[in-house]
Amino acid sequence: MAVIKSTEKDVKLLARLMRAEAEGDGKLGMLMVGNTGVNRVRVECLDFTGIDSIRRMVFQSPGGFEATQKGYFYQRARQQDINLARKVIAGKRYHPASNTLWFFKPPGACPAQWFGQWNVGRYKSHCFFAPLESECPKAY
Repeated sequence: MAVIKSTEKDVKLLARLMRAEAEGDGKLGMLMVGNTGVNRVRVECLDFTGIDSIRRMVFQSPGGFEATQKGYFYQRARQQDINLARKVIAGKRYHPASNTLWFFKPPGACPAQWFGQWNVGRYKSHCFFAPLESECPKAY
C-alpha cells in the first residue's frame, strides 16, 4: 500500500532523483534519499506546505534538489532504481532517514544542526536532518 499517490511517471521521476543524488552511496543511500523525498510529500509543515506530489517535491524551488540542475538527473530511470523508488513509496523507511526532510553532503563532519534542524545521522557521504515531532508530526 502506497503512503503517497504516484503514477508510473512519478515512480520513474523519484527513481531518477534517488540515483542522481546518491548513487555513490549505493542502494541504501538511494533509499534514504527516497525516504526524505517521500516524507516531503507526506508532511504539511515547515518548507513543505503545498508539496503534495512527487513532481512538486522533486522540482520545488527554492529548497529543491541540486541534482535537477545537472544532466545526470535527466537520464532514463533504470529498472533497479525504479524498484527502489517503489519501496519508499510503499512506506519502507531506512534509518537514519526514516523521518528526515533534509540531507546534504558536507565536505567534512556533519554539523549538529542545519538550518535549525537536528542531525539524526550520517550514511556514507550524506548527513540527514529531521524536524522535531512537535513541529512536523506527519514525518513520524
